[in-house]
Amino acid sequence: MALIVQKYGGTSVGSVERIQAVAQRVYKTVKAGNSIVVVVSAMGKTTDGLVKLATEISPNPNRREMDMLLSTGEQVTIALLSMALQELGQPAISMTGAQVGIVTEAEHSRARILHIETTRLTRHINAGKVVVVAGFQGISSVGEMEITTLGRGGSDTSAVAIAAALKANFCEIYTDVPGILTTDPRLVAEAQLMDAISCDEMLELASLGAKVLHPRAVEIARNYGVPLVVRSSWTDQPGTWVTSVKPQGRSLINLEIARPVDHVEFDTNQAKVALLRVPDKPGVAARLFGEISRQKVDVDLIIQSVHEGNSNDIAFTVTTPILKRAEAVATAIAPALRSQSNPKFDEAEVMVEHNIAKVSIAGAGMIGRPGVAAKMFATLAEAGVNIQMISTSEVKVSCVVNAAQCDRAVTALRTAFEIEAGKGGTRGQERIIEETSPLSPSSLLSPLSPPSPPVRGVALDLNQARLAIRQLPDRPGMAAKLFGLLAQHNISVDMIIQSQRCRVIDGVPRRDIAFTVSQIDGENAKKMLTQVAAELGWGEVVLDSAIAKVSIVGAGMVGQPGVAAKMFEALAQQEINIQMIATSEIKISCVVAQEQGVKALQAIHAAFELAGSEKFVVPV
Repeated sequence: MALIVQKYGGTSVGSVERIQAVAQRVYKTVKAGNSIVVVVSAMGKTTDGLVKLATEISPNPNRREMDMLLSTGEQVTIALLSMALQELGQPAISMTGAQVGIVTEAEHSRARILHIETTRLTRHINAGKVVVVAGFQGISSVGEMEITTLGRGGSDTSAVAIAAALKANFCEIYTDVPGILTTDPRLVAEAQLMDAISCDEMLELASLGAKVLHPRAVEIARNYGVPLVVRSSWTDQPGTWVTSVKPQGRSLINLEIARPVDHVEFDTNQAKVALLRVPDKPGVAARLFGEISRQKVDVDLIIQSVHEGNSNDIAFTVTTPILKRAEAVATAIAPALRSQSNPKFDEAEVMVEHNIAKVSIAGAGMIGRPGVAAKMFATLAEAGVNIQMISTSEVKVSCVVNAAQCDRAVTALRTAFEIEAGKGGTRGQERIIEETSPLSPSSLLSPLSPPSPPVRGVALDLNQARLAIRQLPDRPGMAAKLFGLLAQHNISVDMIIQSQRCRVIDGVPRRDIAFTVSQIDGENAKKMLTQVAAELGWGEVVLDSAIAKVSIVGAGMVGQPGVAAKMFEALAQQEINIQMIATSEIKISCVVAQEQGVKALQAIHAAFELAGSEKFVVPV
């Protein structure tokens, strides 16, 4: 007999008929000999309706009162589903988040779960009842008794947290699609269903705008080793399994706010190649990395910063043994990238830098926590380590620094994030971990299965804005000040790109830095940063809200030089200009014009042949 946590979203319980269908599914699962906890969302568009009512009363409603209001939506669903189960002869009891014992931070509208008191839950389960729990909500503490909500995707988070606390056999997330697809079926009807995906890949896709699972739910599954499956509530298809490494005795206290960083990694076997002043037009990145791919040069980090005039800079890192080959490719192609109208103007220049190292912090607890990256930058600044390149993802932040400062950087980061020495290491050690980890695609397949494709999914985020700060002083501590300020204002940053082009103004070397934030934070971030620009010696702060970020994700792209080139070529063929590039080990993201975002996603999905033969129609 298995203990299973099932979660049903708003569409799945959107009507009396749908609630009765869910009750039948739960009843069938119980009759198969299982114990069930069901977590539900509010019916259909109930939450949207409640928000509308609130805004009709107040243009800026109090967050505490909003939690009181919004938490009522799930309370309706749990009562109706419990009644439906009882009508089938199945003992059931409905419970709010507070009654279950979901204890959270005292943060209204965006609380994180601290721990779950499972005594009452367990008693009802042992009595043979189905416990129907209100998702999306909790209580701040026994003393205060304040109702809190978990924010967007909160029911997913509730379900996986309960599964972790109960040590359930697995957690099923029921939704309106048959599982996790290679992209949004609303944009590409032929999106293909995946049988399985690793937590790391899912974290990237979820954070990039794939709305099937919320990143916080995936984070908990990864941290506590909860087997997770995403299925359709409309069919009996098997769905998609999200796999994770079995954790090493993580405490269930401070469940969502435990240590965000698990590892400090480093790689001293790297060198940097930068092409300065390449034309800012479609096809340049495709041409460069197409030639790099043909020469079998394996690239690690790739960054392209915000353009300056009609030109841009592209930089990438490679391992030291293949540096000469990478330099030769860049030098050979540079003349072809120069301006056709005026070869003397804005000539592309190749810059090579030896003796660099990459230091990284890694952990699933970084999601939505702007203070983690800021703490890394502040730690490096206090150690006197200057940052040359930055690459970010949902589970890792990497900085390129001078190789001579690597040991000092690693020691400082391990101390700051309380990481034992020995967690992390050289590139060779990291690759052994990647190849043998249960998170790698190869571990999801039988020995006779074909290798996993390098790209598992494509995601589009149309809700980001880009901020660029011109002429930021290039010295230790500037990134720490910048991102520390954003963290103080609770503004999360996604991509961070530091320009490779350096100018000396009044004896001070300066670079541009660009980063993306949520559109809703764009104006506030610009206003706040503009106010301190003169005091901190920054130049102009520029905001662009008309951008889109399109990304490919796949653990199989490690060690495959042609993946980036293929993505860039797909965009070039559609005359889509790449405004920024950022990469991690399993993700490549490009910023393009917002109006070209959907076309970009469709072109990339087609280029990697991710479409299936079946068209998915999302239920209304």
